[in-house]
Amino acid sequence: MRAGFPDFRLGNVLATSFTGTLSERFGDSVERIPVPRRLIDWLAVYGLTVDSCTPEQLSLAQELRESIHASATAAALREALPAAAVQVIGDRSVEGRAAAVLTPEGERRWRLGSSSVEDALAVIAADAVDVISGERDGMLALCASPTCRAAFFDTSQSRTRKWCDMNTCGNRQKKARFNAGRSRNEGTR
Repeated sequence: MRAGFPDFRLGNVLATSFTGTLSERFGDSVERIPVPRRLIDWLAVYGLTVDSCTPEQLSLAQELRESIHASATAAALREALPAAAVQVIGDRSVEGRAAAVLTPEGERRWRLGSSSVEDALAVIAADAVDVISGERDGMLALCASPTCRAAFFDTSQSRTRKWCDMNTCGNRQKKARFNAGRSRNEGTR
């Protein structure tokens, strides 16, 4: 990725991956799309190529991201969805023009009506609706890391996944437990 910016944390679910553009929400938070160019880069990774992005469009994207996070968190906790967040998701979903198309390989891709950020945000919002409403096979969960608490979509067979990403949060937690155990064992010698 571009020098000077933190790497993107990518996943298989568009909506929850989008919420991961702000990580460590309860620690030293890391903003991964702080400028319009970074949003363009992130969208391109997911095949949602846009021509440009203004600071206002970046604000719309960040508002959508936080609305998805708030709604996904509430769904994971089996709480009422926040009305304002649901409204933002709905508004972004209907404001864009995009269509699902089938590739020759049998995969779904999105074709934006124009190369606008609004069209790309509509795709993310539609994905959020599917995930949060339970239309997909899987369940929303929250990362067990106390500094992260990211919402993620668990598609494991047992639906018992604990970490948003094993390579980051899971690894840090396992390392911390290992080091704590080592310290206890050294203290008993």
